[in-house]
Amino acid sequence: MTGARFNHVEIRRPDLRRPFPRRFTSRLRGQTVLSLSRRAKYLLATLSSGETLLVHLGMSGSFRIASPAERNLPSPTDDSVGSDRHDHVVFHMSSGATVAYNDPRRFGVMDLLSPVALANHSSLSGLGPEPLAQEFDGATLAKSCKGKKTSLKAALMDQRVVAGLGNIYVCEALHRAALSPRRRASTIATPSGAPRESAHRLASAIRQVLTAAIGRTLDPASYRASRFRVYDREGQPCRRARCGGVIRRWTQAGRATFYCPVCQAR
Repeated sequence: MTGARFNHVEIRRPDLRRPFPRRFTSRLRGQTVLSLSRRAKYLLATLSSGETLLVHLGMSGSFRIASPAERNLPSPTDDSVGSDRHDHVVFHMSSGATVAYNDPRRFGVMDLLSPVALANHSSLSGLGPEPLAQEFDGATLAKSCKGKKTSLKAALMDQRVVAGLGNIYVCEALHRAALSPRRRASTIATPSGAPRESAHRLASAIRQVLTAAIGRTLDPASYRASRFRVYDREGQPCRRARCGGVIRRWTQAGRATFYCPVCQAR
């Protein structure tokens, strides 16, 4: 989509999780996508109009891309584009590509935001650092956890501390860093907010876990045997060498926590 213009936009229902913004199709038509970026789980397309197209895929949303020839179309505005009944939005680009947004459960969101609205967006303005950004390290994580009395597990689930971590990868990162999910978050920082060794270890573990997860997405077969170290492995032996522990499960802040009581005792 980058560098291409919206020639035609179809919306096939009035809403997804929320109604589409006012004049959605006319505000997109004729605009060029200057750049595409991501913030947490939001996709951001900067447009030549100055507005930003914001997309969240929800739980079941996805994009499918095809040329008119691949869809056997006589023209890029043919109404048969996106024949799947869950194709709710179809973008026809000047590049010849057709981009269909498919969302069976309709939990996704699309919005058009002015620069001011984007800067003040309630879901974006309070987000913490990106865990795969170059500037994310132990010092950044320690600063976010300074003085927090909540558990380390709960702190990592807080999108204001670090953006984009969910329950599975928090459990995995804590195990990789050999840190207890019950440990108080503030203990990875000094009273002044400087990082302790545990903060550096945890930041590194977060990056490793997410990088491995992306690798599984790109090549699932090569990671099938070693997908998770602790998540959903209750009662099974810990995979850390020479540990000897058995994975336990308990409920923490309403979510299932999986951990090893031996190598994650502290």
